[in-house]
Amino acid sequence: MLDNLKVLPDNKKLFFASDFHLGAPDGKSSMRTEKKVVAWLDHIKEEAEAIILAGDIFDFWFEYKNAIPKGFVRLQGKIAEITDSGTTVIFFTGNHDMWMYDYFPKELNINIYREPMKLEINGIKLLVGHGDGLGPSDITYKILKKIFGSKVCQWAFARIHPNLGIGLAKYWSGKSRISNEGTDTFELDNDFLLDFCRKNEEKEHFDYYIFGHRHIPLEIKINESSTYINLGEWVTNSYYAEFDGHHVSLIKFDALR
Repeated sequence: MLDNLKVLPDNKKLFFASDFHLGAPDGKSSMRTEKKVVAWLDHIKEEAEAIILAGDIFDFWFEYKNAIPKGFVRLQGKIAEITDSGTTVIFFTGNHDMWMYDYFPKELNINIYREPMKLEINGIKLLVGHGDGLGPSDITYKILKKIFGSKVCQWAFARIHPNLGIGLAKYWSGKSRISNEGTDTFELDNDFLLDFCRKNEEKEHFDYYIFGHRHIPLEIKINESSTYINLGEWVTNSYYAEFDGHHVSLIKFDALR
């Protein structure tokens, strides 16, 4: 289990990425993103002690009792190969793929997390998660998240035939910001995740805060000993972070190299 990892073995690293949004903005673009992600996984797998996928891996995901969304077999196959080799892979759910249940744990031997995780490895403290819903802002989204996360809402959606339910969800995803805008805008003094990091640092210290959700690759000092890193997104960019046991670095992946 990753949360029991206290010392990183020599020559091993932790890798972080998020917001692949597979399925968006269209099939052709999604396939290109998926192949890029698989190339990245091939690039890091020998060095990886663990791979942390920090939410919105899919632009939409819902597991019916006997059905899942079509596609994404290249990613699933690569993850199965990596976990079969003994490397840990974990998913954080994001606001687009919160309806993950037992398919990935059973089929791919990965763990699903729904809240940020605290890690302390080699004495370095990290807080890792998707990032949605943190801080005091965006009350409307927090209410919607509670509704969509409720057992009643999940039960009701599961009653819809997959052809209709997944079709409606794909239509909704087509209205999302990743499909229509790509990345967010960033204002240093008006960013809810940066604000969360600053306020949390007053209560509990972390050397690194690692989140996704904002779609902007960022590396910002909170104070002399704390850094906020945002992993960006992979529809228009392809950044990831690596932890070598001492430092976390934000790196752009060039699929053509």
